[in-house]
Amino acid sequence: MSTETFSPRPGAAPVSRMIRAQAALETRMLLRNGEQLLLTVVIPTLLLVLFSAVDIVDTGEGKAVDFLAPGVLALAVMSTAFTGQAIATGFERRYGVLKRLGASPLPRWALMTAKTCSVLVTEVLQVVLLTVIAFALGWSPQGNPFAVLLLLVLGTAAFSGLGLLMAGTLKAEVTLAAANLVFLLLLVGGGVIVPMEKFPGGVRAVLELLPISALSDGLRDVLQHGAGMPWGDLGILAVWAVLGLGAAAKLFRWE
Repeated sequence: MSTETFSPRPGAAPVSRMIRAQAALETRMLLRNGEQLLLTVVIPTLLLVLFSAVDIVDTGEGKAVDFLAPGVLALAVMSTAFTGQAIATGFERRYGVLKRLGASPLPRWALMTAKTCSVLVTEVLQVVLLTVIAFALGWSPQGNPFAVLLLLVLGTAAFSGLGLLMAGTLKAEVTLAAANLVFLLLLVGGGVIVPMEKFPGGVRAVLELLPISALSDGLRDVLQHGAGMPWGDLGILAVWAVLGLGAAAKLFRWE
């Protein structure tokens, strides 16, 4: 009795291959979404160009772009890892996409990994684009690239956790409204384009504990002032990352 070898062999693909395929799909879907592109690319770019070219906000001594570029990089991370991911995941949950994916051979932790990889790929594209524009505007960055990378990674983790927590606990429509509202509030009060020194002392002390403030302040200390490792800001981001991801893992509802 002869045996035959079937090709392709039936069964699930290796998890690493499934993650790569899902991450590529998530990235393509994000880049094809006009609203997401507006949020993640167009708005940060316009803010960088507008506020660098026009003296709207007093950013202190030196060139405006030296102050604005780190803050806009922080804004780009927030727009992708928090606002964009929260809205997209919230509607995927509403329409049953996550439920169906949860029934596939792709493990749920692998789905979250793929989404995180998609966020990181998008952020790389954002950082490259904004850096090129900032250089064209006369930006002169300083500091340790490793400190910048560490800030961006921890900032991504913190905002991803908060975005997934919101998407996994609220209705999609509520997530849409809340994520956009938070984006606007943190744009104004997170040290992105308005220096924290402009706020009263008590308000400033509270705002400095926010993840967007820690990320923009840390990037600014390194890139504008050439400071060493911003341990205080890294600590704030690490706390937000642990709390956000931990809460999302515990409270996220797939249906």
